[in-house]
Amino acid sequence: MSPTAIGPVSVLISNAGITRDALSPTMREEDFTDVIETNLVGSFRMAKAVSKSMISAKWGRIVFISSIMGFLGSPGQANYASSKAGMLGLTRSLAWELGSRNVTVNMVTPGLIETDMIDAVTDKRRDQLLSQTPLRRTGTVQEVANVVKFLASDDASYVTGAAVPIGGGIGMGQ
Repeated sequence: MSPTAIGPVSVLISNAGITRDALSPTMREEDFTDVIETNLVGSFRMAKAVSKSMISAKWGRIVFISSIMGFLGSPGQANYASSKAGMLGLTRSLAWELGSRNVTVNMVTPGLIETDMIDAVTDKRRDQLLSQTPLRRTGTVQEVANVVKFLASDDASYVTGAAVPIGGGIGMGQ
């Protein structure tokens, strides 16, 4: 179904994310490209599909859900980290392209959040990540949603091209 079939879209929250973890020397190229295709190219396609109606309306909000791993990297996640890092370039390029039409484009970079995706993280890796997190806890989906809600609102009308970390302080300065 195309966006025009359901009417104009004024807010896009792009939350695509898959993983296919493996160390780079053993990672199948298909697993690398599948993750890039879903996480980065999928976000581009969604933004492209809705941006024309936002430009016509002279108002819109695009919020990409990335990951702190796009800034930090992670063993076995060259594909995932690359896809999420690429979203920064996508975010900032679209912010330039759409800003004069009153369309803001931002991304959030969650850290360790209680979702199904972290069920695959080993206890050892989870403890390691938590030890690098000043708040020493995982975040909640609601904490991410609160920031996304702000970025999608009129309260964030002067925020564009931003990468907002939601990770309890992990990766500060990145």
